[in-house]
Amino acid sequence: MNKAVLIQSLKQMWGIIVMEHRYRGHFPDVDHYKSENDYTLPFHGAWTVVNGGVSKKTSHSWDIPTQRYAYDFLILDEKGRSFCGEGIAATDFYCYGKAVLAPADGIVEEVCTENPDSPITAERDATCSGRDIRGNYILLRHGEREYSLLAHMKPGSIIVMVGQSVKRGEKIGECGNSGNTSEPHLHFQVQAGKSFYSSFGLPIAFADVMVEETANYENFDDRKLREGEDSSWPPYIEVGQTVCSRQHKI
Repeated sequence: MNKAVLIQSLKQMWGIIVMEHRYRGHFPDVDHYKSENDYTLPFHGAWTVVNGGVSKKTSHSWDIPTQRYAYDFLILDEKGRSFCGEGIAATDFYCYGKAVLAPADGIVEEVCTENPDSPITAERDATCSGRDIRGNYILLRHGEREYSLLAHMKPGSIIVMVGQSVKRGEKIGECGNSGNTSEPHLHFQVQAGKSFYSSFGLPIAFADVMVEETANYENFDDRKLREGEDSSWPPYIEVGQTVCSRQHKI
């Protein structure tokens, strides 16, 4: 294992212990939390949710409270494929290099730009060539208790700096494959504090979003995570759905 991944994994474990002790397992959930801000999707056009939901079964990472309500987004074609060509080079993937947008007005709190894209294997094993599992990332502050994290961004694509104000819909970088990842995608989460390790994740009800079931999604993902589950939409999007802002047609 990459030494950086090991260290960050240990920090995540410690963060879970700290949060469990501090909050006694009473984390925000869909029944008891409403966002202070309206968040819009952090991209143009139609992307697919390939990880994420608000139930234990559909969650990105239910047992990691910081990422409990996180989402992974990428672009699939009508056959349920995320790439054209051989699917080994990052540039083969439809989402690679696409604009990443600020999901709400905010202030840039952290920026990491030093990580290369990670290699992509035929088996889609998660690998990390950089020093941070988030890869190149941006952390935005939207309020005293709401921060958004946008991760795995393309090397050299981030165009904002710490302390800068950003507006909703403003381009802040591009989708990449940096950090601990199996293929290019955008990781997005809203968290209750600045710390990646000890700030619990917050459920996100995106504003002005259109949703439909993804055609041939099973060709990409055969886990059937929503089988037997009540739908969380509306208002919460979940794995297997294609989403876009209302000003864009799916």
